[in-house]
Amino acid sequence: MAAEVGQSAPDFTLPDADRQPQNLGSFRGKNVVLAFYPGAFTGVCTTEMCTFRDQMEQFNSLDAQVLGISVDGAFSLKVFSDQNSLNFPLLSDFARQVVNQYDVALENFAGMEGYTASKRAVVVVDKEGVIRYRWVGPNPGVEPDYDEVKQAISGL
Repeated sequence: MAAEVGQSAPDFTLPDADRQPQNLGSFRGKNVVLAFYPGAFTGVCTTEMCTFRDQMEQFNSLDAQVLGISVDGAFSLKVFSDQNSLNFPLLSDFARQVVNQYDVALENFAGMEGYTASKRAVVVVDKEGVIRYRWVGPNPGVEPDYDEVKQAISGL
């Protein structure tokens, strides 16, 4: 079953781009934006992560922590983050545990049989750990509505 609005967000621990463990529960007391994306260094994913970067002041003013999540390895995420001067953590779900917990796994990504990436999705978790917003893109080429995400957070 997918992690749905109104349910407790499934907890997880994933390595960040510096290979340090990051646990969702450690962000309790802040709103959290889980920004799932298919792959580092791809056009739409780069645009999306840079848009979150460029709007970080607005997310900070809403007491929201953005976490980018993909199935890319931590080493790739480090270069991707550095090259794009990202100002929020990127987490490596290399074992595909979290994309499956949140029901955003994208099977056979880009026609590559057996390769599972992440769908483009945004999940907002409130300060108590409850999912308050969920959007899953109809295809990997569609970006989230950033204003809608901020509106969901401002209503918390």
